[in-house]
Parts: sequence; structure tokens; C-alpha cells
Amino acid sequence: MEHDFVKEYEQRTPTSRRFYEEAREVTPGGVSHGLRYFPPYPLFIQRVEGPRIWDVDGNEYIDLWMGHYAAILGHRPSVVVEAIREVVELGTHWGIVHERQIALARLIREMVPCVERLRFCVSGTEATMYAVRLARAFTGRRVILKMEGGWHGGNTDLSVAIKAPFDQPESAGILSEIRPFIRAIPLNDVEAALSVIRACGDDLAGIIIEPVMGAAGMIPAEQAYLEKLREETARVGAVLIFDEIITGFRLAPGGGQEYYGVVPDLVVLGKIVGGGSNIGVIGGKKEIFDLTDPTIPRKKGGGCHGRRWDLLVLSHEHGHRSCHAPPPESPCSGDLPSTECTRGAAPSGHGDRL
Repeated sequence: MEHDFVKEYEQRTPTSRRFYEEAREVTPGGVSHGLRYFPPYPLFIQRVEGPRIWDVDGNEYIDLWMGHYAAILGHRPSVVVEAIREVVELGTHWGIVHERQIALARLIREMVPCVERLRFCVSGTEATMYAVRLARAFTGRRVILKMEGGWHGGNTDLSVAIKAPFDQPESAGILSEIRPFIRAIPLNDVEAALSVIRACGDDLAGIIIEPVMGAAGMIPAEQAYLEKLREETARVGAVLIFDEIITGFRLAPGGGQEYYGVVPDLVVLGKIVGGGSNIGVIGGKKEIFDLTDPTIPRKKGGGCHGRRWDLLVLSHEHGHRSCHAPPPESPCSGDLPSTECTRGAAPSGHGDRL
């Protein structure tokens, strides 16, 4: 007889069911992010530690999700917990420049090959949004290419061709008029990419790609594909953008660009930088970032500016401490049977997003 896993789940998680019913009274579908929902109802978590999580019914799991893959040191690493305790006494969001920004920025520049200058923001979604804006401002062009199946956060510009069929809208509320300026190409298909690049002519502003595509199922880019994108963007004067929100500091200390030996013009980073807390980073060539320099006189509309480049002092301190942390515990260490390492708490169906 086939095992009824749904029935077992419901028997093990009655408190999660109750909380979910309460959540549906205040949030659409009981969640604030569509990814959080999976049938018959999502798991509600009570506590976390290292590679493990515990739900509100006391069930223990190995976590393969790890906070959108941001908890690269595991849950509640002591180095981050200590930073929170120390820095929270000083405040949370200051909205004014501070020394910790400088220390973290220097460290990122030392580690990530393409970074000559950088700016902070509050999320990876915001970072990809600003990267697209910078590419267009720097080149004076309009078209951005992304990968079919690529997910770069919820910003409007890049909410295109995330799920198949790729020629259909991803969401209501996104104007069809922007679609000619955001085009999708297949990962690892050099000839198809070259064809679209040529079709863009002199209106190609940039190409954004994850060295390993997360939402599409952790698919690595091929070396030759990245090298060709680097070659072609340099040839036509477009900006190559690496989205390293997942691969940054994971494939190598310098991210996918260090691992592959292909250096982009811009890179975006996310919550891994902040030890799991809210942060985004846009880094790259100085000549591109000169467009964001407020000390260079320009008439209105002549530069490229955002309103929320400053952010939480907590996130800067978390990031600086995390970069000096020891390797995290393996989920397969200790008295855990090796077969348990194949069991995860990531929700069913999450692979089509991350």
C-alpha cells in the first residue's frame, strides 16, 4: 500500500494547521509571500539552530531552505548573534552614514573581483533593480537580456520569463509595454544568445545572469557560455551583470566570478552579506558608479540616484562579523544517521522559484 505522506503530515502538525487558519483571517491565503504556501498548509516554525529547525508541534527537521539560502553559516551562528546583542544597543536604522559601512565595503571589495566601488541598499530585489537602472544610464540604451527561468527578485523590470511558458505574463499589474525592453534567452545556448544580442543592435544596455540559476533548479552556467557573454557584451559596449545573491561567497570567497574566472561589470549581492539580515549590494566598475556620485555636479536626470542606499547598522555589523566566521556545522555531523541528510524541510514545490 502506498504511504499517505499528506495524512502523516497533518497528524504531525495540528498546531501549524491552527495557526494557518488564523493567518488566513489577516493575510491573503495565509501568507505574505506566495512561496510560503504549500498544500495542505505551510509549516509554522518555532525555533532554529545550525542546520536544524523545529516546528510549533516540536518536530525536528534538517533545513535545506536556510532562509532563501541566505543563512550560509547556519541558523543563529554565534558570530551573528553576538553582533546583534552588541549593536542593537546602539540603535537599528540610523539613516546616516557610519564607520561600519566603510569596513564592510572594504571587505567586499577585497573579496569580489569586479568590485571597484559599491553601494548598499536594503534587499537583493532592490539591488537588481538598481543594477538594471545603472546599466541603462551608463550605456544610454534600453534593452536588458535575462535568462529564461531566471529569478532576480520582485522588481517590475525583471519579472519576465520566470516560469514556462516564458512568453506569457508573470503577473497582473505589469505593463506589456515594458516587454520589448526585457528579453529572455536560454541558458547555455550560445547560438541563441548571439542571435538575440545581434537583434538588439545598438540598443543592448546589459545582460543579467546568475552563475548558477537558483529558481530554475540550481542549474550552473557553462564556462564557455559565460565567457561568450563576457566577450560579446564587451564587444558591443553593454554591461554584464552577475546576480550573485545565491552564489556570492558560496561557490568561492569571491563568488561565481572567482569560481569561473569571468569578471562582470556589475554584481549584485543579498542577505548572505548581512549574515542573513536585510541588505543588498550593487558593486562594480568605478566608471559606472561615478553616475551615482553626488559630489559630481549634474543637472536633474543626469545621474543615476536611488533614495535608499543607506541602511541598517545591524546589517553592516552582521556582515563584517560573518565574513570572519569559522565554517558552519555540517548537518551530517554528530549522531545524525547519514540517511537523514537526504531529508529536508524545504516546502514541496519550492524548486521552481529557488
